[in-house]
Amino acid sequence: MIVTLHNENAPIKQIVSFVTSQLGGTKNISLIHKDMSNFASSTMKSLFDIELSTTLDYFKYSKAKDASFFYVIKPDDFGRAQNIFWVDEGLCLAYQYFRDVITFDITYMTNKYNVSFAPFIETNHHWQFILFGCVLIHGEQVSTFEWIFTTWLEPKEGLHPKAMITGQDLDIKEAISKIFSDVLNDIF
Repeated sequence: MIVTLHNENAPIKQIVSFVTSQLGGTKNISLIHKDMSNFASSTMKSLFDIELSTTLDYFKYSKAKDASFFYVIKPDDFGRAQNIFWVDEGLCLAYQYFRDVITFDITYMTNKYNVSFAPFIETNHHWQFILFGCVLIHGEQVSTFEWIFTTWLEPKEGLHPKAMITGQDLDIKEAISKIFSDVLNDIF
């Protein structure tokens, strides 16, 4: 029940209150608030490890199936995945022709692991969207965005986009000015 409530983003304080009321008061509960918090956190960590393992399996499968599939995982200081970047290399060929205005937006989603999803998107000559790469971001600092943009350029033979549209994030703008000094940047 604790895991279910935590997965539904119920605050620990409410979980403790609910469990206490279900068990007839504090005299009947052996867990304290910190125990509940530690249990919920360890459960989330194990779920993250399972999901990360599944993601890595998918990336390895994709790479075995298509040698041009490209992915990079940036670890944090403890060796855990901090940022994950991937792109189908076939899309990098299209990038040579459709790199006029790239959109990079980190506002798509933040999940229970506090990780944002950010795609690199452009349109082709038929006004269809093309996905030129994806990244899962944990921590939004200038150095993080510098890593993302540098990594994004690797399978694209260093070809810079002509312009980028980004969200209202000054750290992204600063990273763009460092990595893509020749790129026009528009903040919306």
